[in-house]
Amino acid sequence: MSTVTMAPADAGAGSEAGTGNDGAVQSADVVELARALGHQFADLSLLRDAVTHPSLMGLERAGRKSHKGPGIAYERLEFLGDRVVGLVVAQWLLERYPNEREGALAKRHAALVRRESLGRVADTIGLGAYLRLSPAEASSGGRENRTILGDACEAVLGAMYLDGGLEPVTRFVRQALAGEIDKATPPPLDSKTTLQEWAQGRGKPLPRYELIEHSGPAHEPLFVVAVHVAGLEPVTGSGSSKRIAEKKAASTLLRQVGVQVDD
Repeated sequence: MSTVTMAPADAGAGSEAGTGNDGAVQSADVVELARALGHQFADLSLLRDAVTHPSLMGLERAGRKSHKGPGIAYERLEFLGDRVVGLVVAQWLLERYPNEREGALAKRHAALVRRESLGRVADTIGLGAYLRLSPAEASSGGRENRTILGDACEAVLGAMYLDGGLEPVTRFVRQALAGEIDKATPPPLDSKTTLQEWAQGRGKPLPRYELIEHSGPAHEPLFVVAVHVAGLEPVTGSGSSKRIAEKKAASTLLRQVGVQVDD
């Protein structure tokens, strides 16, 4: 999918220099976002809610509600979108891998719906330019924050579902993730699950993960995590989220005990 063409400068596309009447840092027009999604919204306020960061909750006009939507920030739509994407991907995997067992399908599903995958989908439509952020969130790099982009992507898909049902979400998700699903010839390995199974198979307690360090700015954090397994020296891993750091620590420990993993 090609990156969307942003709205012209006088519409405030990608601008963080000024704020609107409601205190939001100016962002690209959601009409352009709807075009990038390939869906004509009957209720554009749903899409506007889906790109509104919770940091604006105290700045919005009191009492504003969507016609159909659940509120003014994306958190509730994100909750819905997470479930909708999960359903769409699950059905797609059943069709694509008719002979695969549940465990392998579950691993593929987890890889496709994780925040990193949705963040890449957000990148393809230039979602960061459409986010409605408080001045503080915008100045701290909110438009590039991978967590915010992944969450907002789920919210956008939740809004699309409320507005048009499952069909437009299915069409968009299958197009956006086509490259991801085609890569996964063998089921993706999850190092944390593999380490857990390795430990249990030897009668050991479950691995324990400990946050050692959290540093860096909000838009580029660094987490350092140690994994503890009975009878072994702790091993650390680092990454831009706790989950990534935990996976890296698990991968390193698995390699030390002679188990090869992909992540």
